[in-house]
Amino acid sequence: MTQLEYKLHIDNVIRRVEEARLKFSAHHIVKIVAVSKYVDSEAIKRLYEIGQRAFGENRVQDLRQKSQELEDLPLEWHFIGNLQKNKINNLLDINPFLFQALDSLELAHELQKRLEKREMKLETLIQINSAKEETKHGFMPEMAKDAYMQIKEECPNIDLKGVMSIGAHTNDKQKVKESFETTYRIYKELPDATICSMGMSGDFELAIECGSNMVRLGSIMFPK
Repeated sequence: MTQLEYKLHIDNVIRRVEEARLKFSAHHIVKIVAVSKYVDSEAIKRLYEIGQRAFGENRVQDLRQKSQELEDLPLEWHFIGNLQKNKINNLLDINPFLFQALDSLELAHELQKRLEKREMKLETLIQINSAKEETKHGFMPEMAKDAYMQIKEECPNIDLKGVMSIGAHTNDKQKVKESFETTYRIYKELPDATICSMGMSGDFELAIECGSNMVRLGSIMFPK
């Protein structure tokens, strides 16, 4: 794919985001985070040249390597993966723009300890397991609001910005839609929440139509 063909491809993705956004509200703004976990730094640089600035990684070591290799570029790095407690210090060394997957109170308290020690804050989203699937991380929907408020109160160095979830893993579009609606409903109940991150390459239009204002797009942003 030439750079011109690539740009036309990305323009088409943006057009689809725009059409979905308008179905929700003319005033709605959606941010695209390009999930670069399966590509190298050269592929990230190529997409950067088209205009993409926000990139997401789900492994701390990959985030560190790529952020170092591309430190000359003004990129906005998101950590979107499950964070193990023994990787917290490594993540804080990188100091990403946003940590999208805070999935337990235990992790929140451990993160708070390390942040406090370093006298730093970290913008964060809590992960909601809105489809209640055993294979997914995150707070169950009925616990999410209370957990959010508890973290807000007990972990002042965690700067909560909203929620993240993954759509239901099924071909049943109605069930996927219901999982997004569940997350959005919780998001609207949270004080000062500004980010509702949901939607990936296969379901981002539906997620946006349900209220998502941040989508995490991988394969569609890096076509083979």
